[in-house]
Amino acid sequence: MHRLSLRFHLERKTGGLTRVLERGRSGIENITRMTLMTFVPTVVEFALVLVIFAVEFDWRYVAVVTGMITLYLSFTIFATEWRMRIRRAMNESDRDANTKAIDSLLNYETVKYFGAEEREAKRYDASLETYERASVRTYISLALLNTGQAAIFTVALTLCMVMSARDVMAGVNTLGQFIMVNALMLQLFIPLNFMGMVYREIKQGMTDIEIMMDVLEQPPEIFDRPGARALEVTGGAVRFENVRFHYDVDRPILEGLTFEVPAGKMVAIVGPSGAGKSTISRILLRFYDVAGGRVTIDGQDIRDVTQKSLRHAIGVVPQDTVLFNDTIRYNLLYGRPDASEADVEAAARLAQIDGFIKTLPQGYETMVGERGLKLSGGEKQRVAIARTILKAPPILMLDEATSALDSHTEKEIQDALDKVSKNRTTLVIAHRLSTIVTADSIIVLDKGQLVEQGTHAELMEQGGLYASLWNRQRQAERAREELAAALEQEKLEGERIKAGRMSAEDLTAVPFDTTRATAPAGGSEI
Repeated sequence: MHRLSLRFHLERKTGGLTRVLERGRSGIENITRMTLMTFVPTVVEFALVLVIFAVEFDWRYVAVVTGMITLYLSFTIFATEWRMRIRRAMNESDRDANTKAIDSLLNYETVKYFGAEEREAKRYDASLETYERASVRTYISLALLNTGQAAIFTVALTLCMVMSARDVMAGVNTLGQFIMVNALMLQLFIPLNFMGMVYREIKQGMTDIEIMMDVLEQPPEIFDRPGARALEVTGGAVRFENVRFHYDVDRPILEGLTFEVPAGKMVAIVGPSGAGKSTISRILLRFYDVAGGRVTIDGQDIRDVTQKSLRHAIGVVPQDTVLFNDTIRYNLLYGRPDASEADVEAAARLAQIDGFIKTLPQGYETMVGERGLKLSGGEKQRVAIARTILKAPPILMLDEATSALDSHTEKEIQDALDKVSKNRTTLVIAHRLSTIVTADSIIVLDKGQLVEQGTHAELMEQGGLYASLWNRQRQAERAREELAAALEQEKLEGERIKAGRMSAEDLTAVPFDTTRATAPAGGSEI
């Protein structure tokens, strides 16, 4: 599954896929068990019974038993083929129900946000209703199959007993041989019944294996070329040369994009939503291959090197961090499994998360939960940053690495990232322009094309798209600051009014002696 492309995994349904793989594995197990433990012994038993009928009796018995076995198996195969169509529909509805259940549980919080528990239960119930109908049809077809099999066997048993009774009356056979025919025929019923079950299980197993193999035989979209060598990073210079790319042929994403990230420098990529910023990171990591042009690192086309060495050289801090359902230590060590305890703690300190971890009862052994949901967005982001710091790659890719942090923590993390990215080739995909004003160069994308490039000051002087984006963000930030200040002022006013009311109430509550109160000098006595 990990060999398959990102495109496959973006389009898959987790619940359905795991069900397919589970059934395929069970199919292999069932076929192996049925073949070795049931099919082969049953064939041997059939052969031995036919030999006994041929030696002890005559050809008529052999013909009846052979005809029964042939008709029984033919009917079983025909009926099973019919049942397989019903079984496939049942499996499909079961897979659909399982997909809905897992998808709903993965999005547990979203379901709660919208109070959609009942809606999700109804969706699941609708899938189970389809499964129920298919399941009932499956059991009805099984009853019909068993009825037909029993009828065939009963006719054959009756014929053999009639022939044996006539032979006893004619003095050809003894009463003991009559009983022997009955015992042998009854002895055949169990393996015959097994053969029907064996065929059903093998046929179902083959169907499940076929579906699983359709998945396993999916050709990987991205693969190492024959003779691909390991990437050799000398400086870490990254260059996009006339790169063209599309997810869909009718919708181009990048059109002739050319730029360079010099070794040891920081280059930021900005632009409106849909400009192709995130696509650049996926291309650099070779999750997709370009449709035209090439991408090089220190002059080496990334398609000519192994994927493992390429991704080993690049450290990524994504915008949406997903963690493994394991300990904090495990998630940190994912950056470098052989790192020492001191290295792990140093990386955590640099990412400003060491203090938080030490406040936890289990420290670094704390479980983070499914997809890291036990941690806040900022904590997950800092784990991702620490993990990348621990990896210590020559090339860094930061996809809005501080997006989930508050302003104070963002400044601290930004300082840490500046230290980490020093003397490293760094590509920053930025949405918040205030985080990349110190970049050596800023690339502005629009509709998959490079429209502007320069430092922050140079781009502001040009007064183009970057300046427009900057001014819009600054206006939004000022509006937020003014709103926050107004809310704070309103809060203070509310507290002042409340305090004033309390003072007035306190004054009226004080006992007042009118006989002793006097007016100020120059006034009359009260």
